[in-house]
Amino acid sequence: MRKYFQLGGLFFRRKEGYVKAVDGVNMEIEKGKTVALVGESGCGKTTLGRTILRLIEPTSGEIYFEGKNILKLNKREMMRMRRNMQLVQQDPQSALNPRMTIKASVGEPLIVHGIAKGRELRERVLSLLEKVGLREEHMNRFPHELSGGQRQRVCIARALALNPKFIVLDEPTSSLDVSVQAQILNLLKKLQRELSLTYLFISHDLSVVRYISDHVYVMYLGKIVEHADMEEIFENPLHPYTKILFSAVPIPDPKLKRERLIIKGDVPSAINPPSGCRFHPRCPEAMKICSEEEPPLLEVRKGHFVACHLY
Repeated sequence: MRKYFQLGGLFFRRKEGYVKAVDGVNMEIEKGKTVALVGESGCGKTTLGRTILRLIEPTSGEIYFEGKNILKLNKREMMRMRRNMQLVQQDPQSALNPRMTIKASVGEPLIVHGIAKGRELRERVLSLLEKVGLREEHMNRFPHELSGGQRQRVCIARALALNPKFIVLDEPTSSLDVSVQAQILNLLKKLQRELSLTYLFISHDLSVVRYISDHVYVMYLGKIVEHADMEEIFENPLHPYTKILFSAVPIPDPKLKRERLIIKGDVPSAINPPSGCRFHPRCPEAMKICSEEEPPLLEVRKGHFVACHLY
């Protein structure tokens, strides 16, 4: 799949090139599992997540959900499909309408899809709030009257309103305190077990990724550079970029020390990405071929894929 954003000129809407936010990504998400997507800010993680949900139309490619290509669905069919696919956004403060009560925010999907109204709507909203650890007293409050953790629970309740099968979690804990992060992560794991949910978990916090994920995809400048099962990729990272990312994960033992790998330079522009391997200008192990030829994503061990000329 690819997603390019066109850059327009100031006069006469002249074309000025494209931002290649997602540039040839292949991904599989197994039912009932949590797939994590990690990488630096600006590498295209959120764009990929939103494109998978068809909130953004891809430039090219196909998106299959339970064997059905959702890009071929018309507006009415896509409306029905949306019940199965939901999003929890990064910032719960901006994700909730400040003028709507919690009851109105959580109940809105049920009204839009014609599922419930009146007393039934109230009962459903209350059930959803209780499922995420909130109480009846929260129903008539506004977002500013809740804590950050409570607002994120409301966003999760809203995502669960239509009984979805698949949820994209776009850095759902990044704006929360560490203690609250743990509560939200435990809640997500509990809901996954009870409701057989499938998650795409987008994050740059590798400690959180290790706790919640089954499989990890590493993304750099619009491309997947490595992916494997969670244990395999954390114990044996292969791509130089993955090694540098994982070296920054703190060890919860003051007596242990790890060699910190420092990444050099800034992330190149997605408008004019480097030739060959996109990481080669910053790679400590770059060779001549890295700047000339793009490495394919190859399976170097069972279930462990990496795009690097070293392998």
